[in-house]
Amino acid sequence: MGRRPRIDLAGFHHIINRGIKRNNVYKSDEDKKKFLEIVCKACKIYKVNIHDYCLMDNHYHLLIETISENLSLFMRQINGNYAKYFNKKYKCSGYLWQGRYSSWYINDEEYLYDLFRYIEQNPIKAKKSKRVGEYPFTLLATILTTNQEIIECAKHSKLKSEIEYEGIQEHLEMRLSKKELKELEIRQNKKPIQTEYGYKYEKTKTLQEYFNKSKTKQQRNNAIINAVEDGYKQTEIAKYLELSNSAISKIILESYKSGNSIHGT
Repeated sequence: MGRRPRIDLAGFHHIINRGIKRNNVYKSDEDKKKFLEIVCKACKIYKVNIHDYCLMDNHYHLLIETISENLSLFMRQINGNYAKYFNKKYKCSGYLWQGRYSSWYINDEEYLYDLFRYIEQNPIKAKKSKRVGEYPFTLLATILTTNQEIIECAKHSKLKSEIEYEGIQEHLEMRLSKKELKELEIRQNKKPIQTEYGYKYEKTKTLQEYFNKSKTKQQRNNAIINAVEDGYKQTEIAKYLELSNSAISKIILESYKSGNSIHGT
């Protein structure tokens, strides 16, 4: 299977990188602080903002925003400089990282807010903490700790600017359901397609594939919800099924009220 195309397009990106063979890339808190120092130096050079981060022992998550098409250069600076630091400190040689970093372009706000939850809940999943904001090497923990200074490259974080809004912290604490995790996985696995206006993501199925096995009204309605969550417009679905736009909206609204859909509006 070929690699997904590297997207350097300016905008928001979710970055993950792991140690080779899932080995630890941080052996102490000092290492994690050094990594963040290297990140901030690279941010200054390439004009990048950090909106969230989580440093686990054997991998990291970064949620960044670039203003130029320089993601690859930015990441090369971080991974290369930290590997030099780590190998020199621990008298190692060879590769530190498992390979090229993984990145996903974020093309809507709902996806962005789901990623805030995903990143901040990483330590809970790894049994490093019980609540979001407790594990020290996440941006949220730094924001919530009054005597701890936020790293310079995250001073303009969207998470920081909105943490005081009513409900945002409660939103971060809402555990991601299996359905939501599956939806994130689907988003990440979609193939990016370049257009003259930037990037968009191809649909996972055609409308025919969604509806050709729908024998009952409920199966059809479930297919409508799945198609909407895949990115199809309600007007596209209405035209394909020869239904009115209001009929599609009603089906989606009823599903949303029943809790069967996250992205049904």
